[in-house]
Amino acid sequence: MRVKCLSGNIKTDGVRAAAFKAAFPHTVPILAGFLFLGFTYGIYMNVSGFPFVYPMLMSLTIFAGSVEFVTANLLLGSFDPLQAFLIALMVNARHLFYGISMLDRYKGAGWKKFYLIFAMCDESFSINYTANIPEGIDRGWFMFWVSLLNHAYWVCGATFGGLLGSLIKFNTNGIEFVMTAMFVVIFLEQWLKEKNYTALLLGLGLSLASLLLFGRDNFIIPAMAAMLIILTVIRKPLERGGERS
Repeated sequence: MRVKCLSGNIKTDGVRAAAFKAAFPHTVPILAGFLFLGFTYGIYMNVSGFPFVYPMLMSLTIFAGSVEFVTANLLLGSFDPLQAFLIALMVNARHLFYGISMLDRYKGAGWKKFYLIFAMCDESFSINYTANIPEGIDRGWFMFWVSLLNHAYWVCGATFGGLLGSLIKFNTNGIEFVMTAMFVVIFLEQWLKEKNYTALLLGLGLSLASLLLFGRDNFIIPAMAAMLIILTVIRKPLERGGERS
């Protein structure tokens, strides 16, 4: 009985190890980006007056880069949990569509499914949705390692940035612009990848309209809500247009 149990454990460890070896190369490009951007986030939090524990715990529990940058400003402002909830919901509303797309892939993942749902980010979704998993590799463990590795890269970068931020001696005035720069880079990457610019132009137009109507302090939630509603309505026509192009 004991020999059988040991044999089962060895087999399970082999499945995990094989999945890890298959998953790790897919995450290497994310490693460089997440370490650098997470490090920048940690420095940004340090410059904003927060000890390293804040970026470490926030990257560990929130794990949503854009929301974490926004949260830094929310922590420095007046206490408004409803606004924080709505902003987080709107900024990450795209994950609703990610989740729907991954329903079939997460079947049979067991307890790992709960972590996969929590740790889903743009990069992990992209890998887990498109990767050609080698034959004989457990799909659940492959997706788990992809998500865990990407999560670990972000936490390490944010923690090191928070720890070393106070040791870096340079003029940090304007470092908060890193959040704006991050969104600009993401937008440009999407622009270069897309063939149909309808969604991107809608996002720009709705943001500008909301800015003019509601002002700089109140335009984010109306803009994100309008984008979510309109893009949901026209999602199928957009997908058909993308397939034709």
